[in-house]
Amino acid sequence: LEHFHPVPVPKNDPVFLLICRLVKDKGVVEYVEAARIIKSRYPKVTFNLLGPLDVNNPSAISKSQIEKWHQEGVIHYCGETEDVRPFLYAASVFVLPSYYEGTPHSTLEAMATGLPILTTDVAGCRETVIHGKNGFLVPLRDENALVKAMERFILDPDLISKMGETSREIVVNKYDIHQVNARIIAVMGLEKEKTPRYSSQQ
Repeated sequence: LEHFHPVPVPKNDPVFLLICRLVKDKGVVEYVEAARIIKSRYPKVTFNLLGPLDVNNPSAISKSQIEKWHQEGVIHYCGETEDVRPFLYAASVFVLPSYYEGTPHSTLEAMATGLPILTTDVAGCRETVIHGKNGFLVPLRDENALVKAMERFILDPDLISKMGETSREIVVNKYDIHQVNARIIAVMGLEKEKTPRYSSQQ
């Protein structure tokens, strides 16, 4: 929460962003197929893809495939980076159509920057979204459901800022590392004394 902060919603056409390792299990193919459909209807919408290749993974997506999608103009591949913040700040909606997750760190970072979340209704991912409040949950491996959810942001752009604000509120209230650490310390009996910072939440 100290490293990531909310910024005003970009005033241009919506920019969707997926940050992940480039493997099929992250839902990259579904993201690209949804992007293809959306861009046929709304050519000015942007779909950014950020993340490293993972050539040793059985579900790896090849560099040539990524380059093909990029050259087709379906998605814009941004490469990989050590600092995702500029890409989050330039985005309108964060998308993670993953097949399975723990609690995805990338989604929490997007929420901290005030982005609405579009993700799959699977364990780990679903814990980050209150459906209809800070984003939408869609069925696994369903690009048509992704398209419908994306269209809601395109046709009603006010949802972006409204749901983004809720994302920030959720991550502040539920995932603040200071609060999480304080609760863990208390449960383990390692807390010597309660400090005013946490006393109201113990």
